[in-house]
Amino acid sequence: MLLRLALFIILAFVVARAFWRLLDGIVDGASGGARRGGVPQRGVQMVRDPVCGVFVVPERAVVLADGRERLYFCSEACRDKHRARTA
Repeated sequence: MLLRLALFIILAFVVARAFWRLLDGIVDGASGGARRGGVPQRGVQMVRDPVCGVFVVPERAVVLADGRERLYFCSEACRDKHRARTA
């Protein structure tokens, strides 16, 4: 009897969590992903990472100021690879 109760509680928890995630996804999709900083507004100018070629939004990129020039990277790893190449 105790085993059945424990399994029922676990099952109820899993079902409730799945329902909550589904509801959260619907609300997030309806808001356009704005709640989590998802998709940027249309018309945002993107920049290209000079190491791997990935396009990134400047506000979310890792920036390296090299004299007057600003370089934008998708990650700290790409920034470090660029530094190693130019050193």
